Amino acid sequence: MALTSRDETDLLLPLFRGLSEESAFSTFLERVRRRTDAEYVALIQRVGSGPHAEVSTFHAGIDLRARALNADSLDIHALDRFHYDALRPGRVYAISEFFDHDPVYRADRAQRMKQLGIADERVVRLPDIEDVSAWLVMARAKPCTAADSALLSNLAPYVEEALRAHVELERHRVRASVSVQGLARSATAWMVMDREARLLSIDPRLETWMEKTLGYHPRIGERLRDLSVQIERDLMAAAIDFTSDEPGPPRPLLLNEHPRLEALLSATTDMPRRSMLVLCRLPNTRTSESVDRLARLFDLPRREAELAVALNEGQSIAEAAEHMGLTLETARNYSKRLYAKLGVRGQAELVRLVSDSVAVMA
Repeated sequence: MALTSRDETDLLLPLFRGLSEESAFSTFLERVRRRTDAEYVALIQRVGSGPHAEVSTFHAGIDLRARALNADSLDIHALDRFHYDALRPGRVYAISEFFDHDPVYRADRAQRMKQLGIADERVVRLPDIEDVSAWLVMARAKPCTAADSALLSNLAPYVEEALRAHVELERHRVRASVSVQGLARSATAWMVMDREARLLSIDPRLETWMEKTLGYHPRIGERLRDLSVQIERDLMAAAIDFTSDEPGPPRPLLLNEHPRLEALLSATTDMPRRSMLVLCRLPNTRTSESVDRLARLFDLPRREAELAVALNEGQSIAEAAEHMGLTLETARNYSKRLYAKLGVRGQAELVRLVSDSVAVMA
């Protein structure tokens, strides 16, 4: 039995809208539960294989797992999930089909299901999405009907596509989150511009810095303000180049001299439209955490690590000594011990080593 126009409105729209719900697919699963008068409807997702694979369950209705644990019984679905891998994708199975060969186990399982308020279940396996396996499960206090099985069968292809989008979206979210944190730690911010050097998107950190430091709020759809004529021309030329069919190699550009704002311009990748990526370095104020991390990484006394960070910030040994409350001679002795411990030949190599270290990330 094919899905009706009512099903499309009541079930399919919530299914795909469920990609952006705080609790993914919750409305869709609740609609299916109500339509079938089920006690429990779940979408079970497993990433990877083996006993330590990550399993996520989106469900509507009673929480069978919690109910099983409260009843001092094994979670029936966790117990039986090893059977799920043997299911043929797209076909709807009655859970009882797994145990017809074992009447003792079947009777014991039926008793435990009764204690949970469940009389019958149906499950359909979705085609694997790379390393992700998934099953749509329904459990009722009454025997399941042919209409229940038909509904699961008809929904399966749509759930597969929605889950495929969900998996891809979650992976993009993870990559985006890691990228944002990595850029922030390295004091790097970004802008994306179109062919005419108008803003398409901007890092909130850079937006805030420009507003506080340069005195204006950059707006989407507009060009940057207060640029010199030459810098504006260079930015426009770069935008044309990096949105062309054959963009050139990345190029640097000084966007603002006082205060200094440098940028590295390049073509974007994996974007829906051709655009130019503008990476900027923001002032990265070191903290006591930088000193602690450097001390831990290189097994240094904290005062020596503090001197190394100060030198990395551009201070001379005399300036660092005054700032740290040391005599010049003591600071020089610290520096000599640093050179020996870190295997560097002088202040320039020390600064390079510290600059390349994760210790000085924000």
